[in-house]
Amino acid sequence: MGQRPANWAGNVTFHVEHVHRPSSLEQLQKLVARADRIRVLGSGHSFNSIADTDGELISLAGMPEDVTVNADGTSVTVGAAMPYGEVSQRLHAEGYALHNLGSLPHISVAGSCATATHGSGVTNGNLATAVSAIDLVTGDGEMVTLTAQDDAFPGAVVGLGALGAVVNVTLTVEPAYDVEQYVFEDLPHEALTEHFDTIVSAAYSVSLFTRWRSQKFDQVWVKHRADRGPWTAREEWFGARMARAARHPVPGMSPEHCTEQAGQRGPWHERLPHFRLGFTPSSGEELQSEYFVPRSRAVEAIHALDRIRDVIAPVLQISEIRTIAADDLWLSPAYQKDVVAVHFTWIDDPRAVHTVLPVIEDALDPFDPVPHWGKVFTMPAQRLRPRYPRLPDFRELVNRYDPDRKFRNDFTDRYLFDAS
Repeated sequence: MGQRPANWAGNVTFHVEHVHRPSSLEQLQKLVARADRIRVLGSGHSFNSIADTDGELISLAGMPEDVTVNADGTSVTVGAAMPYGEVSQRLHAEGYALHNLGSLPHISVAGSCATATHGSGVTNGNLATAVSAIDLVTGDGEMVTLTAQDDAFPGAVVGLGALGAVVNVTLTVEPAYDVEQYVFEDLPHEALTEHFDTIVSAAYSVSLFTRWRSQKFDQVWVKHRADRGPWTAREEWFGARMARAARHPVPGMSPEHCTEQAGQRGPWHERLPHFRLGFTPSSGEELQSEYFVPRSRAVEAIHALDRIRDVIAPVLQISEIRTIAADDLWLSPAYQKDVVAVHFTWIDDPRAVHTVLPVIEDALDPFDPVPHWGKVFTMPAQRLRPRYPRLPDFRELVNRYDPDRKFRNDFTDRYLFDAS
């Protein structure tokens, strides 16, 4: 008996002993049609059991990696399992770009969209907001295409893999653009409190990093679109100073892994992520959690976390704060509201992390937080479900497309469906 497969972080070992890797649509359809229970594994970058199953586990990494620019010139259809980094390189070569990217280019398109993964920027929706159509294989093995014109579409895009196996994703594109990236260090908490909206709105994408160990944010990463006019670089910015050399968000890690900084203009796909495709992303040995709160209450939430810094700091590598624009996707944390995401990159110690998470969730509770669907959290389902007003509609959608419950698992049953 061989070793069972695990996720990217190694903290989740799947129940299955084998991952199926179909190389054609026909093979995939046959696998799905004959399975009693089945889930699709993306890039494995989830830190919880969302991709696990007691049935069949499939990877679509062996499927054709097509990137097709559609006749309208405003959209592109891509293989769902492709990493964003590869899609971006091929798009850029054709003169096109996506509106935003996550911090890691290594993650798959379908998995990222299905969990509402995001970049940053007050006007930028999460990655799923670029989706205009999906092709999925449902439980009977048939292919179904859903477009933005379908009533089910807003519920299907951030679908947590519960409706079927997404084979292709159509994304809205725009002309390629360049980005300049700057890093500032030691931003005072007081400055962020007094000028939060100004700071996070100062460029196309802004990320704040802190270890919750002092009254300063360690770094602020500012990504400016060069086609939006000049961004005047300055030595000091709201009390922070510009970094004179490249930085990695995690102290002690080599900046060689990171995208170019110091205002060096470059293609969008080589600046919007924090990390380069050919290198280990983040620290490599870690667990991750993330919570979303309304942007209107971001400063209050930051102060609440600062009051429990002595609990957070001992098990933390780095924390990142980003903004995401509102959308209309039913299971998106930004459904009908602008949000701020507070991300935690933890040390690789599950027991210690699970001790800290309830403290964080209680501290944020006055702000009605929701966790990232693919990261580690301990929030009870009874607290989480009411914060998604379209959850009853999503349940009906799942029952329509997967009446035999093939694509459901313990995770989806626990958080999306009643215990009964």
